[in-house]
Amino acid sequence: AAIIDGHKFGTATVHAGCELDSIGTVVPPITLSTTFAQSFPGKKPGIDDVNSHGTGFFYSRQANPTRGALERALFKLEQAKHCCVFGSGLAATSAVIHLLNSGDRVLALNDLYGGTTSYFRDVASSTHGIKFDFIDMSDLSVVEASIKSDTKLIWLETPTNPLLKTTDIAAIVAIAKKYNLLVAVDSTFMSPYLQNALSIGADIVVHSVTKYIAGHSDVLMGAVLANRDDIIKRLKVIQEKVGAVPSPFECYLALRGLKTLKIRMDVAQSNAQAIAELLEKHPMVEKVVYPGLKSYEQYDIARRQTRGPGAMIAMYIKGGLPIAGRFLQELKIFELAVSLGAVESLACSPAIMTHGAVPKEDREKIGLTDSLIRLSVGIEDQGDLLVDLKQALDTVQKEFEQQQ
Repeated sequence: AAIIDGHKFGTATVHAGCELDSIGTVVPPITLSTTFAQSFPGKKPGIDDVNSHGTGFFYSRQANPTRGALERALFKLEQAKHCCVFGSGLAATSAVIHLLNSGDRVLALNDLYGGTTSYFRDVASSTHGIKFDFIDMSDLSVVEASIKSDTKLIWLETPTNPLLKTTDIAAIVAIAKKYNLLVAVDSTFMSPYLQNALSIGADIVVHSVTKYIAGHSDVLMGAVLANRDDIIKRLKVIQEKVGAVPSPFECYLALRGLKTLKIRMDVAQSNAQAIAELLEKHPMVEKVVYPGLKSYEQYDIARRQTRGPGAMIAMYIKGGLPIAGRFLQELKIFELAVSLGAVESLACSPAIMTHGAVPKEDREKIGLTDSLIRLSVGIEDQGDLLVDLKQALDTVQKEFEQQQ
């Protein structure tokens, strides 16, 4: 387990960013003010306040005490030097792309969150002139051969969304260093509890705070973390000038959710392990992809660079979309909804619901077929979840056998 300031992760999550202020506030206050009074023109208050990151307070787009407390908590737990939070995970992603110049090239995984792929293809490429190459990074020789003279950044998700592929971060970093490239890792599926890519050599880590960090499906937010001063200096400019910042209330909610990250993740991944083992044995399931199973293709890499398998599962069901759809309808506890990483269990059909904007040919080429179902396992009673999945599978098995 990670040790942070001499304490284990579970202790650090409760106290990070929540140091007592001058009046002994145990929970950081929600500072709603958009502007801050100056004692003399140009003399900003709060220069010495840790939540202003040394800049003082001027206008809440530039810095806010509640946002600053969350950013400090996140960079401490991610074992980073700096953090900038944004109004969504995609806003955080776009901030990283803003580090590049028109004409620069990004080498990206071909299995990414659909929103990221769509942003890269439909906005960053067409509007900002950034070029993207999407490849399978499991073969390191292919990664190196795909680097071009204008490549500036390698973009990873690990594990990926929705196929749960694990990429060897250390190996990609070693290649990137040979060519002086930046490496950005979207670590949303793992959270700071289970994976710290900066410690493995990545330059930038991105999180959709909406997911495991906030953990209750009631916050929309993203975060970018880094150790290099030059990167974070530029990100802070982007954060202020673009202005895609979260509200103080959302920052408060995220900070509150963060306190229970460890206990939520411990329960969720224990549930996920039991569910994955159940699914592997059911005759209606063709394949289960979960980092905690020994059948997982990148099992050794996952164990080496993470502290646990997480709570996301990909499964392929027999019968294609008609049976997949019926299975999802039959679930009683798992809600049929997009998103992930919250206390409640969710299930979805990625080909239709989260990656519909990705061309079908591209989807199917990487295994993102109509038979794929993504499960985000929550913290409900494990027995109840197992019963729910089994009854849904048993129901569709009867329908499937009648069709044969």
